[in-house]
Amino acid sequence: MIGIVYYGAGNIFSLTAALDRLGLQYGMIKTAEDFEQYDRYIIPGVGHAGSAMQKLNDTGLVPSILALKKPVLGICVGMQLLTLHSEEGDSKLTGIIPLETKLFSDELQVKVPHTGWNKVFRTVESPLFNEIPQGSHFYFVHSYFIEFNSTFTIALAEYGIKFSAVIQKDNFYGVQFHPEKSGLAGEQLLKNFAHLA
Repeated sequence: MIGIVYYGAGNIFSLTAALDRLGLQYGMIKTAEDFEQYDRYIIPGVGHAGSAMQKLNDTGLVPSILALKKPVLGICVGMQLLTLHSEEGDSKLTGIIPLETKLFSDELQVKVPHTGWNKVFRTVESPLFNEIPQGSHFYFVHSYFIEFNSTFTIALAEYGIKFSAVIQKDNFYGVQFHPEKSGLAGEQLLKNFAHLA
């Protein structure tokens, strides 16, 4: 069963609607004790990474998140929260995955935010991508991206620059796109996450 970390910075409705469509059971995590009820976790997030991190800190849930040994999936800003630091507000984040979250620069000559469908390419095999064809399209909405690093990147996308679309360290996974808004490929990824060993 999936526990959704509820801290006031996520688009819970679209995520829960997708989980309902897929018949995946879930509940909300609001206290440290709630973590014990679930065997995998999703950290959603939209908006400003620094503000989201402040809200997460205010809940007192960060120590529990850092200690998790079961699968965790950060979505969009929830993914960025797993990194070390964001240029957005010069914000210190959880540091679970030692990568930087950066702003798409004007030099790239791309429209910011990056909004819409983009191809995602696996760089390593991962059960998160079971039955998802290479180069499948996923839906993105973001102004900040996570630097590409072959140690932690399991899938990439390109938007003026190559960036991490999916990252992983141990049991922690992050996706920059919104699987709940990404059609069949996104639904398959959520199902894959729900069945990770």
